[in-house]
Amino acid sequence: MSANQTLRSVAFEVFLWLSILVYSTLLLTLARVLSPLRLQAIVRHWDITVLWALRWICGLRYRVSGDEHLQQGRAQIILSNHQSTWETIALGALLPAPQTWVMKRELLRIPFFGWALRLFDPIAIERSANRKALRQLLSVGAKRLALGHRVVIFPEGTRVAPGTQRPFSLGGAMLAARTGVPVVPIAHNAGYFWGRNQLRKRPGTIDILIGPPIETKGLNAAAINALAEDWIQSTAKALAKNARS
Repeated sequence: MSANQTLRSVAFEVFLWLSILVYSTLLLTLARVLSPLRLQAIVRHWDITVLWALRWICGLRYRVSGDEHLQQGRAQIILSNHQSTWETIALGALLPAPQTWVMKRELLRIPFFGWALRLFDPIAIERSANRKALRQLLSVGAKRLALGHRVVIFPEGTRVAPGTQRPFSLGGAMLAARTGVPVVPIAHNAGYFWGRNQLRKRPGTIDILIGPPIETKGLNAAAINALAEDWIQSTAKALAKNARS
């Protein structure tokens, strides 16, 4: 990494954490007077601000294809590959509200950031409690879908380095089979530009592709999972070529 790139990446990290402090404080202050949708609008503003900072500080842009598949006013289960912190920010900006995120419970313990996350009542699971976590996902997820939410799940369970694969967990597919709600698969190549636990932010353009909804009525969880995993993994491989060019 060049010295200039290092300075830019450090500057972005400083901006990121300062913005988390400012926006989290704002959310916690306004939580009693604003509706959940208004609060989500503030979070979306933060997401867009961070993406703007990535562009102007680090030279890291993105382009989206297939956003027409995010149907307004209809519940959906979002399954995405997970390579980076980037997609946790970008999906918040791209997906219509209301959103419910499935995440590891330890994120709620991070000062300010985790405190603000609690305001949105995510499906926060203990990854070591497999059966309890699955029951929680199926029960709470079904209730949120009935309210018209988009339930966002990273079926790999953790960030996975580009070019490697981790089997998809069945939780999201089981939720889809139980509710009949369509699954929207999403693939991207963010890990080539913003790697896991890496300070470096490589300039370039992240591609994110939103696939056609998978209609799940009449399909079992294994079939749904296979369809989503095949689409996401094959699309991620194709997007990798753009990242390396």
